[in-house]
Amino acid sequence: MSTGSNISYLRRQKKLTQEQFADMMKVTRQTVSRWESDEVTPELAKLTEICNVFSCKLDELVREDMSARGEIYSEVTIRKLPAFRMARYVMISPEPERDVQEYMKNWGIRSGLLAAHPDAKLIGWDFPHVTQEQQVRFGLHGYEAAYVLPEGFRTDLDGVTYCSNSEAKYAVITVTEPFIQPFDRIPMGYKHIMEYLQTDVYERPSFGCLCSFEDEYDEDGVVYMDIYVHAGKE
Repeated sequence: MSTGSNISYLRRQKKLTQEQFADMMKVTRQTVSRWESDEVTPELAKLTEICNVFSCKLDELVREDMSARGEIYSEVTIRKLPAFRMARYVMISPEPERDVQEYMKNWGIRSGLLAAHPDAKLIGWDFPHVTQEQQVRFGLHGYEAAYVLPEGFRTDLDGVTYCSNSEAKYAVITVTEPFIQPFDRIPMGYKHIMEYLQTDVYERPSFGCLCSFEDEYDEDGVVYMDIYVHAGKE
């Protein structure tokens, strides 16, 4: 994959015409066309500017096949989720995602949830309230997991916190095989959503909604992760 092909791919992903991109870069449309056909390679200053426009790294732009991202990430869509009840638990440990999911699966067995609803959805999200000392000195991180409780299911089994998530809109992206490169693919999924929402910060809802969460599942031997980021109540 050439640098020119990557520029063309990124421009089309942003739904920009060559004329619009040329205006942003303060060059002519013909120059953009020559870049994309690899007739001319942009000078370093322009390559850096292109990276800033498309929020990518220079090494990615000139060396990688960026169109392969389309095989990893779906388009971002907006979904309106109805309100739901959940049973949640948080853990702080060296591997909190694994630990808390094992804990919740055991709770799902003891509560009878998995016997009554084997496909009950188990979601999760990062738990941010971990001190710098815990992270740096002890290698600890936080993760929270929750079962979405099907309508009509009731249990008073302790060991979890019961709460509700209000109806709200979420921006959603699907990541294929997220754990092949978990520290690259998952954060990049969040980045794509934030670019779609045209923001670089999370706005925590004040009306009882999760700010973001992840849903992992397996289809025909392929692992997928749906990433949800809150996008408003209306």
